[in-house]
Parts: sequence; C-alpha cells; structure tokens
Amino acid sequence: MNKQIEVLQSVYKIEEDCKKDALLSIISDKYCRAIINATIDKPKSAIEISEEKKIPISTVYRRLQTLHDNQLLQTSGMISNDGKKLFLYKSKIKGIESNFVNGQVDVKLFFNQ
Repeated sequence: MNKQIEVLQSVYKIEEDCKKDALLSIISDKYCRAIINATIDKPKSAIEISEEKKIPISTVYRRLQTLHDNQLLQTSGMISNDGKKLFLYKSKIKGIESNFVNGQVDVKLFFNQ
C-alpha cells in the first residue's frame, strides 16, 4: 500500500515593502537564483558554487553578501587541513512566491528545513 507523506513547509509572508522589493530583486537575479538552488540540499563553499554553476568567483562573493544581508543564507565556518578558514553557505529558503493583484504585491518565503 502506498502512503503519501505530507510535508509541512514553514511559510512566511513578508509585510514590509522595502523587504518585498529586495526579495523581488534577488529572485530576478540569475546568479542569486543559482546560488540558492546550489545550496538548498547541502552547504557549499564559494569555490564549490563558482565551479558548479560556472559563475565568476567575484560574482559569487558579491551575491553571497546580498543573500546574507537579506537573511537568506546560513553560514558556517571551519578550519581546513592546511589551516585556512573555510565558510560554507546553505540556503534558508526553498522558494519565493510573489503575486501582484489589484496593485498589491504579496511575497512569501518557503523555508528550507
């Protein structure tokens, strides 16, 4: 017998207009979308993201900062075997939904669990 498992997702509706604008700008940027997509399932370093998504490393670092500033990334650090600091990034979200109806913009975040 097949049983369907319902996955409950945490959804957060954005109320502030400036936050809505920032999120819509982020989701319209192909590099931000690529970074979010690359880091949904497991944390990755900037170099891993750059190589996997074929994005210049300087662009990766700029977009990581944007995503971090908007609280869309979880950052963890570690020390590599050669003593260098290594930061890993994981998306806090699985998706963003937006609607424009009767002059109103609604934006919802779907959190990554």
